[in-house]
Amino acid sequence: MAQPEIEIRDAVIADLPRIFAIYNREVEHGIATFDVEPRRAGVDDGWLLGRASCHPVLVGDRAGEMVGWGAIGPWSPRGAYRRTGEVSVYVDEDARGAGVGSSLLGALINRARGSEVAVLLARVAQPNPASTKIHEAHGFKSFGIQRRCGEKLGQILDVELMDMHLDEVTKRPRSS
Repeated sequence: MAQPEIEIRDAVIADLPRIFAIYNREVEHGIATFDVEPRRAGVDDGWLLGRASCHPVLVGDRAGEMVGWGAIGPWSPRGAYRRTGEVSVYVDEDARGAGVGSSLLGALINRARGSEVAVLLARVAQPNPASTKIHEAHGFKSFGIQRRCGEKLGQILDVELMDMHLDEVTKRPRSS
């Protein structure tokens, strides 16, 4: 039986408990984020409030239930980086492998087009071949590995750095 279609929409404050539940699973049990302190609705709501229009938070709903979320955030607080955003996508453990992450990443890329963001960056903790594959399918290119830069859950982890230049043709080979 086919999965119901994913509906992508802008996040609202009422979504924060579910957003944080999905995120906190990775904080406590996964490597997709290097955060080690859980987020709490009512305490960490400022994360969603007052975001620039070029830094959206989107949620993916399937059959009326939020199954994932994604965001574009600033890469750096330094002003010269304002044209660069960092993408993050988190999918509920029970919804993985059903296209939720790809749908959210595609929607984030579409939202970035036409905004002041010209470059999207992703940091993918390794090993995470599914995330690497989804980013590559959307036109991200690997440009390096931060070796042994993080330690979480008793593991020393590498992070793959990936980027996408929105002003270039997607999937065009990068010249050397």
